[in-house]
This record gives sequence, C-alpha cells and structure tokens, in this order.
Amino acid sequence: MRAMLLRTLHPADLPGLDLIQTHCYAPSMLELADVLAGRLRAVPDWIWGVQDDEGLCAYLFTYPTRLGHLSPLNGNFHPAPDGDTLYLHDLAIHPRARGRGLAQRLIRHAWTRGRKAGLRHSALISVQDSERFWAAHGYRTRTELDDRQRACLAGYEQPARYMTRPLD
Repeated sequence: MRAMLLRTLHPADLPGLDLIQTHCYAPSMLELADVLAGRLRAVPDWIWGVQDDEGLCAYLFTYPTRLGHLSPLNGNFHPAPDGDTLYLHDLAIHPRARGRGLAQRLIRHAWTRGRKAGLRHSALISVQDSERFWAAHGYRTRTELDDRQRACLAGYEQPARYMTRPLD
C-alpha cells in the first residue's frame, strides 16, 4: 500500500465524503451534500482529507470562529475574520482506515494551521460518545453558553458536549 496523502478537499470529493459519513454516523447526524459543498466553497483552505489507494478514507472540516460560537448540524460555516478559535466541526475515518493514526494526523495538521493563523483556542461538539476521545486530546467540556448556543447544541443527537482547549 502506498503512503496516505493528506490534502485539501474539493467539490469532486463529495461522493467520498458522503460515503464516509454514512459509515460513521447515525442517520440523524448525516449532513446534506449541498451543505458540505457550501462549506467547501466557504472555507476551502480549512478542510482536509486523507486518501489511500482506494480513495478518500478520512476527513476533517474546520474553520476559524470565535470562542463560544457553535456550528449547527447541517448549517453553513460563517468564518470569523477576527476569529480566535479553530472550530473542528466534523472528523470521520472510514472503517477500513481505522487504526492507522489518521485522526491524530488530521487533528495535528489542523492545530498547526490554526496556530499559524494566530488562533488561540480550539473547540468542537463531541457526539456519539466521543467525549473521552477528545478529552485525551486535551479538550474539556465547557458549559458556559448563551441561550442561542445552547439551542444550537440541542440540535445534535444527545449527548452532545461543547469542548475547548488552548491551541498554544
């Protein structure tokens, strides 16, 4: 098997993205192809994937935002020009590629990109009982949210947790 290629994703990757998410998420958590395409247009330099001999096998959607601003499920990305936070919206690894360290590789790549952009924090919403995974990467649950952000969090299949960590 050849080396895994980490690269920026493009609209041509939509079929692979859809395939991965159907293997990784409950039906209520699947995001629409039109939404994914809009995100690829909105933040083309903040979305990465890993490709192996069989095609796309992992991806990570991120963007710069402000600490405490959550991204709704199936919502558009609105990057903050004055952002201080790297938001990790969606990390998924196809079952055939699990156990190869791809999650860590994508996360570290995103952290490096965020630091280079001057971002000071990283944040995400943990779903599908992933809180321990994210805690092992230094993320801690943050409960101080305004009503709008709590409503956004409630739009995810529960339990869902808003988690943050310093980027430095």
